[in-house]
Amino acid sequence: MRKRLYEIIEAANSMSGFDLASGIYDAVIITFVLLSIIPLAMKDPPAFFETFDKICAGVFLVDYILRLATADYKFGRHSLSSFLRYPFSFLAIVDLLCILPSIPFFSASFETIRVLRLLRAFRIIKVFRYSTTMRSVMAVFRETRKALLAVFSLAVGYILLSALAIFSVEGDAFQNFYEAVYFATVSLTTMGYGDIIPTTMLGRLVTMLSSVVGIAIVALPSGIITAGYIKEINKRMEPGAPHLEALSTPNLQNHQTSSDQL
Repeated sequence: MRKRLYEIIEAANSMSGFDLASGIYDAVIITFVLLSIIPLAMKDPPAFFETFDKICAGVFLVDYILRLATADYKFGRHSLSSFLRYPFSFLAIVDLLCILPSIPFFSASFETIRVLRLLRAFRIIKVFRYSTTMRSVMAVFRETRKALLAVFSLAVGYILLSALAIFSVEGDAFQNFYEAVYFATVSLTTMGYGDIIPTTMLGRLVTMLSSVVGIAIVALPSGIITAGYIKEINKRMEPGAPHLEALSTPNLQNHQTSSDQL
């Protein structure tokens, strides 16, 4: 029973045979996700959207509980560790963040309505669960997480170093060190908003060096992710890859046997 439930709540895979029940479930969840995001595009949404949001949160809560109840099938280990591991997975955290703002007890603890709207906007990520492309992208992030973490650490270290340097030579331009970190981050990404600018020759020199080096640091994640995505595509194209397993289904095997007999 739970295995069949897991097959239904997981994204329907047309390559291995379309599951009607799973397809209907996917369509229902995606519809609720898209409808629940409509009020976020309105400055003053109608009052009935508040009630509809509670209904959406109820649907998402049921979906969360079902996924938690079948976590052992997801991770391939029929043990307590699977159920303890699932709440800390990325998509489970996203699901929880989508639900909490609609629960009165939790919504009262948030300081501003903007935080609630931001958390509700995370619901669009739920749609990615049903996208083959996004599952491939998530696989790439898992495979390259160590390299990306190394680049992230390098970027953070460089931002702090740049902030210390610019704060030392342009002390009058910043109210506090946080503003220097903000300025260093903007310079690193070459955004250049212009709300804070260096006024001394040395400060401008530090800013130029920060921007030039920032181009290289910002480009590193793009190269890592691109290389990982190409590797993921090649892996899926290899014989025996999951997307080719459909070729071994009974119907195709019977068709091959009939062709051999002819």
